[in-house]
Amino acid sequence: MNPDLHIAVLDDEVEITQLLAGYLQSHGYRVTQLHDGRSLMRTMQADPPALVLLDLGLPGEDGFSIARQLREHWQCGLVIVSGRGDAVDKVVGLEVGADDYVTKPFDLRELLARIKAVLRRMVPAAGPAKAQPSAPGPMHFAGWALDAAARRLVNPQGQDVSLTSGEFDLLHTFVQNAGRVLSRDFLLERTRGREAGPYDRTIDVQVGRLRKKLEVSPGDPRIIKSVRGAGYILVPAVVVD
Repeated sequence: MNPDLHIAVLDDEVEITQLLAGYLQSHGYRVTQLHDGRSLMRTMQADPPALVLLDLGLPGEDGFSIARQLREHWQCGLVIVSGRGDAVDKVVGLEVGADDYVTKPFDLRELLARIKAVLRRMVPAAGPAKAQPSAPGPMHFAGWALDAAARRLVNPQGQDVSLTSGEFDLLHTFVQNAGRVLSRDFLLERTRGREAGPYDRTIDVQVGRLRKKLEVSPGDPRIIKSVRGAGYILVPAVVVD
């Protein structure tokens, strides 16, 4: 792990930020401990972290609003770590752009695994350079173009469309498996590296977010369709340059 990889931990409880900072530093990360939204925004301007661990229960502040600001202005990993374990809070957290949602109390080893999973999707693995086969060109579907090498999505009008790391990985999985019905368990394992729990709606939420960006009418999708009792399917044919 790159020892210079920066993680910001925002929680109003000093004991929690100290616990997380000590544990993450022992695994090679550089950690900034923060206790309010203003200090986080100053850090984002001065020394942007690769990933933010965000508590929702900040006195006098809306954690969801902070998450929205991060998604609107910065490309960083975002993991919500909160004592609010209600299913509605988890869905809203994912809808505003969180890459993952971990409830308190948490196991430090599980949290570290979740952090690594998010960072793997964002940061190239360290190590000696190896000869690689030429990467395929952009993949085209329904007028859209997805460039896996550049992690870039371009709409039919030629404009870049911003995606979170989780949204990109989910769309990339769909495009690689166009015409196949993909189960929620398959999609979660491919994009998050974990199995779905009995009430896990992560994939449903992210599909909903993708539809808002891809579909002319998200309520009547033509690109990513639901298959009752089975999962989802990317309908258009995919052409690779």
